[in-house]
Amino acid sequence: MPHYHKLGQIPHKRHTQFRKPDGGLYSEQLFSTEGFSSHSSLLYHCHPPTEIVKVDEPYSVAPKVAEEKMLKHRSFQGFNIQPENDFLQSRKAVLVNNDLHIVLAAPRKSMEDYFYKNADADEMIFVHEGKGVLRTQYGQLEFGYGDYLVIPRGTIYQISFATENNRLFIVESFSPLRYPKRYLSKYGQLLEHAPFCERDIRQPQNLETIDQEGDFLIRIKKKGVIYPIHYKHHPFDVVGWDGCEYPFAFSIHDFEPITGRVHQPPPVHQTFEGNNFVVCSFCPRLFDYHPQAIPAPYNHSNIDSDEVLYYVDGDFMSRKHVTRGMITLHPAGIPHGPHPGAVEKSIGARETKELAVMVDTFHPLQITEAALGIEDGGYVMSWAE
Repeated sequence: MPHYHKLGQIPHKRHTQFRKPDGGLYSEQLFSTEGFSSHSSLLYHCHPPTEIVKVDEPYSVAPKVAEEKMLKHRSFQGFNIQPENDFLQSRKAVLVNNDLHIVLAAPRKSMEDYFYKNADADEMIFVHEGKGVLRTQYGQLEFGYGDYLVIPRGTIYQISFATENNRLFIVESFSPLRYPKRYLSKYGQLLEHAPFCERDIRQPQNLETIDQEGDFLIRIKKKGVIYPIHYKHHPFDVVGWDGCEYPFAFSIHDFEPITGRVHQPPPVHQTFEGNNFVVCSFCPRLFDYHPQAIPAPYNHSNIDSDEVLYYVDGDFMSRKHVTRGMITLHPAGIPHGPHPGAVEKSIGARETKELAVMVDTFHPLQITEAALGIEDGGYVMSWAE
């Protein structure tokens, strides 16, 4: 994201000598994505971040696709994903394509004996239940219910949970996650019509420099394979950094809904974007105020995109039998809309308390074996009720 931040100690000029109190040099590391053509940060380590102790055998965590092609409305009970102690083992990809993976997780335990790095994808972790601290080389981010944690690819991190009751909705993006372009000035500032601003973005704080030698395991994911690599020094040995590429937090509760006299289209809810997909936040808001407005969404045809809706909390007047953590998938090619009776019932309603995250993809999603295990098979016929 294009907002400059710095923490700790850094030299006056980049790529110049920066010495420790004992006269030795700190080790400078450029952290950048998209080569040298986009955002980057410079980190200053007590030791070179390249010193390896040993490597273990890699193992596959690639999702197992059950259905590559399909054309019917689907629904999945996300909270039926069973909790597991380990953070990585708890992650279950349910919907995937070459642009992103949509993952559900219910980890019980904090990451304590290893660190994690996703070398393929930016991660957007939406916290549905739970709270804790995200620890990275850049500092710490406290998180809780409703937070988006956006973690650039290649970031080494640990998550410490405050309780064992945690539910996460995760998007792994194989392109950089950005703010919507139409909300940005040509120099990167969020504009006045954007539904959030820089004040809402929480940057890393409490940089802790851990100068320790030992055996530090980093599990690195690359092309669906975990590579366990042991490093000689603690990865959080950074004394300072600056730049525009770093993890941040944004609360869905700080999203300011855009409303109008008549029903507004889904793009007004857009929060982030990647290549070939967008992420939207549906938040409590006043309904349309035209005297003859119909608050329920109109029927619309998904011709170019698959629509995924993850239900968080509140009342959803356009759908029946909604549960917390439920996922609906409305694929490209066929129309969808409110359930029978929802349109008439919505007339006269003043506001909605709904809270949901939507992901629209412009390439079809594939369904994994993990998704089939939590599917509500009757959803496709719910418009015939």
